[in-house]
Amino acid sequence: MSKFNVTDTRAAGGNSPITAERTPSTVTHEGGPGYVRDAKSELFLLAVSNFVSEKTFYESADQRDNRYASLVRQVAVADPDWTGRFLGWLRGDGNMRSASLVGALEAASAMLAAKIPGAHPIVASVLQRADEPGEALAYWTSRYGRAIPKPVKRGVADAVTRLYSEYSLLKYDTASKGYRFGDVLDLVHPEPGAPWQGDLFAWALDRRHNRPWGNAQGLPMISANVLLREAGADRPEVLLDAEQLRAAGMTWEDALSLAGSKVDKARLWEALIPSMGYMALLRNLRNFDEAGVPDAAAEQVAARLADPEQVAKSRQFPFRFHAAHTAVGSLRWGQALEKALAASLGNVPALAGRTLVLVDQSPSMFPGYFYSTTAVRKDISNADLAKLFGSAIALRAESADLVGYGRNSYPVPFRKGDAVLKVMSRFKMDDGTDTFGAVARHFAGHDRVVIVTDEQNQAYGHRTIDDALPKQVPAYLWNIGGNQIGSIGSGPNRNTFAGMTDAAFRMIPLIEAGRNADWPF
Repeated sequence: MSKFNVTDTRAAGGNSPITAERTPSTVTHEGGPGYVRDAKSELFLLAVSNFVSEKTFYESADQRDNRYASLVRQVAVADPDWTGRFLGWLRGDGNMRSASLVGALEAASAMLAAKIPGAHPIVASVLQRADEPGEALAYWTSRYGRAIPKPVKRGVADAVTRLYSEYSLLKYDTASKGYRFGDVLDLVHPEPGAPWQGDLFAWALDRRHNRPWGNAQGLPMISANVLLREAGADRPEVLLDAEQLRAAGMTWEDALSLAGSKVDKARLWEALIPSMGYMALLRNLRNFDEAGVPDAAAEQVAARLADPEQVAKSRQFPFRFHAAHTAVGSLRWGQALEKALAASLGNVPALAGRTLVLVDQSPSMFPGYFYSTTAVRKDISNADLAKLFGSAIALRAESADLVGYGRNSYPVPFRKGDAVLKVMSRFKMDDGTDTFGAVARHFAGHDRVVIVTDEQNQAYGHRTIDDALPKQVPAYLWNIGGNQIGSIGSGPNRNTFAGMTDAAFRMIPLIEAGRNADWPF
């Protein structure tokens, strides 16, 4: 039974929460008509694609970071409740670690300056991994000096009580950190949540200040870790015991460093694999192959990677599976990675009727073509991210035409049942960015148009979306780059979304059912 492909589809009454002008008042970076968005919309689009200190084609890292900080401060003072909910969602469902941390601290600074209460819970809400209290203090002191306001201290202290454990200390309290666990404890003075945590705090402080380490009898994992390290120095074969490694909270990095070349690398990986986390497995597939990990162990890894429950729990960005697929040389991980990717794209809707999907493959979408990129985003280019989301939409839709474009445009062939990673390989880069020319050339009575792009359209013959597409046909633009000026306005049947995950795709069915899609928090 058709759910959305009915006569009312072309007059969908809902709207995205992203708000922009109805008519353009400026131009994009490439000279096409540009639409100014309100502050919340600009902040949202930037935050969900912002890994911080990341250069893009059109903005330096400093320009991008300064724009982000300025927007957060502006919105935090104007609407602190919205800001708090947004930043908590950004770290949670949005899964943006650095952007949420920077946003919370900039919001706290602005709210304190304006004498607005509420900074403490905002800071606490974005700290969700045990290394993040130290990250927060490092950011604050680098930007605002060593005087740390009480609400910031309290937010960090709450997170410490919630996050510090024996395993987290063994994993994250390393000499490479500027703020060690002991430094954080000295600065924010958290209350331990249980007697064992009081022992842990004392142990971390003793270690940081080069004092004789206290009695770790109340800390069984740390005690086991100390003993295993001592034994491993003389008898490295003890590092091949999977249960001992687990009981000692031994990370794969520490085990490899401690073992060096003293034990067989394949056997060491076999011992480590049962206690490794999902992301660690995903990032070490190539290392498993290079070490010669046997097929039986590899099958265990593949089964975990493909498990939908483990995919959901891991909260991996969909592009991480593409990055892993690109990195490995063997074929034994392909099916597991495709299954994992499909599970991570579970929110991409099966759109009814006919859908035209256009995927921007212009040079600005390819970091490294004209400029280098940072270590974080080298996992995937905007071009690959666009291909990933565009291919997933087309494959899930009831009937779709998939198109790649730059200055020119071309159909991308696919069949139902094709792997997303296989469809992605059929795109190619094309010079220029004629988004609306591509819409005009390929639109043929479709029920909707979905465009995945960085929005920096050039001023070709079809100057705006309304020149290329009847106003009664819904157009959904997925913003990949988070640039300041948009290429479409907002209004009936004109909607913009963004994000590094599939979550926001849930908005399309809402809008087509005639409901406004509110902020996802």
